[in-house]
Amino acid sequence: MSDEWTPDEMASQAGRTVVVTGANSGIGFEATKAFADAGAHVVMACRSTDRAADARASIEDAVAGASLTVRELDLADLDSVRAFADWYRSSFDALHVLCNNAGVMAIPRSETAQGFETQFGVNHLGHFALTARLLPVLRRTTGESRVVTQSSGVHERGRIDFDDLQSEADYDPWDAYGQSKLANVLFGYELDRRLRAASASVRSVVTHPGYAATNLQYRGPEQSGSRLRLLAMKAANVLVAQSAERGAWPLLYAATAPDIDGGEYVGPGGLANMRGYPTVQSSSERSRDRDVARRLWSVSEDLTGASFDLPTV
Repeated sequence: MSDEWTPDEMASQAGRTVVVTGANSGIGFEATKAFADAGAHVVMACRSTDRAADARASIEDAVAGASLTVRELDLADLDSVRAFADWYRSSFDALHVLCNNAGVMAIPRSETAQGFETQFGVNHLGHFALTARLLPVLRRTTGESRVVTQSSGVHERGRIDFDDLQSEADYDPWDAYGQSKLANVLFGYELDRRLRAASASVRSVVTHPGYAATNLQYRGPEQSGSRLRLLAMKAANVLVAQSAERGAWPLLYAATAPDIDGGEYVGPGGLANMRGYPTVQSSSERSRDRDVARRLWSVSEDLTGASFDLPTV
């Protein structure tokens, strides 16, 4: 395969079903559009079904014959996660790719419906529970299926603070974001190890988009009322970032390329890993700490009430 992979190299996805969380904007929107263009049926799992319906209409205008379903999924509410998974299991016999893509970044402290710090709750715990509840469908899917979990280069500054997971004693928006993104990588790797131990035909891959221009960068400054930070983010998106379309390439590569194996970490290989063509990379040393990964897994099961029928490794 070329070192300069683009979605033009994607094999036909006809007959395959993909779930993309956060599919109504940014990287999720661009990934959904690319999957649909390749022939997949895409379930757009979004908190706002109105915005998702607008996004679906936009994709249908651009992609002839796009096959899309919009369904509500609020990752900040585990009851919504359960409802979505119950609906999916009763509606579809197969799931070829689960893209754990949605996220929030560096926002003022708030809590999910179950009282978790929002970044940890949405970015990690919501996707952890979703994956657990959809795993039976992934495993019964004929052939290989994949779970692709979107992290960030910011995971490198992250630490899992088991004494204050919900950042109640001390809250810094970027530290909380880094913790949640490190949790994504730890989860993706631990999931791969347990899937291998079960001889399952499911691969778990972790990705990051580099620096892509999306609305994600604006939500923190908007919610905190920081006009200066908002202007700085807008300038950086113009001067440094790659497009959301290109930011989706690592996820698409991880989801479809035949040479990608479980347990790999994929991101853009250009300037400081912020932009460029997708490549397999190395994540931080902390992200490969198996003891921390096992402990995080156990804590996540306790917090969410979701469990995986997989062996401990």
